[in-house]
Amino acid sequence: MGKFIVIGERIHCISPTIREAMETMTPEPILKRADEQLKAGATYLDVNIGPAERNGPELMQWAVKLLQENFDNVPLCLDTANRKAIEAGIQVYNRAKGKPIVNSADAGDRLENIDLAAANDAICIALCSKAGVPSDNDERMQYCQEMLERGMGLGMEAEDLWFDPLFLVIKGMQDKQMDVLSFIKDLSDMGFNSTGGLSNVSNMTPKHIRPILDSATVAMAMYCGLTSCIANPCDLRLMETIKSCDVIKNNTLYADSYLQI
Repeated sequence: MGKFIVIGERIHCISPTIREAMETMTPEPILKRADEQLKAGATYLDVNIGPAERNGPELMQWAVKLLQENFDNVPLCLDTANRKAIEAGIQVYNRAKGKPIVNSADAGDRLENIDLAAANDAICIALCSKAGVPSDNDERMQYCQEMLERGMGLGMEAEDLWFDPLFLVIKGMQDKQMDVLSFIKDLSDMGFNSTGGLSNVSNMTPKHIRPILDSATVAMAMYCGLTSCIANPCDLRLMETIKSCDVIKNNTLYADSYLQI
């Protein structure tokens, strides 16, 4: 894949400001969050509208057009449990800067999201799980293979399935962290793209610790072959770590100003 891809996570209906903006279709708070993330170095923006049971298709189309028209067709990750909303968003999506990402499928109830991605020439985040957290890497690999077979059977390219090993909260699942990193290495060795919600690792830890844990995790994961993550690009320490790892891995050319690029 080359240069590491950061999917900005901050346009999320869990935020009261963003939830209200989505409910009233008020552009300014969403545009502000988008601008902050893009200036900080995000490549994609995740657009999480939640279940959106009442007006999902209308809301997703509004959000897609709002962001792409204001930010030069920025590529987007369409994030909702409402499949019709994802389909609606793809209908108005401009691919000039990259394919849409469907967030997300798994090997269980959400397997059909791979069908949706395949039918619409989209990328699909594929969670290596079926129901809950996998017990070990053998189980992760089983689900990975099931989703790969499903996607390729529908004509998808393997590179358009971005496998998510599930980053786990370190506060309570410390003994599982190396398993996740080992699985990322396995995916990389097989030539697959990978991603995941990086901030899961530091969830429930003190605020001042989160950037430290997230930065350490992404550095180790990038060494193991992680190709993207869903994260907060406004975390300066995190972005400096990612840019530095990209230089060390020879994904980007070193310059004294690399942190500003």
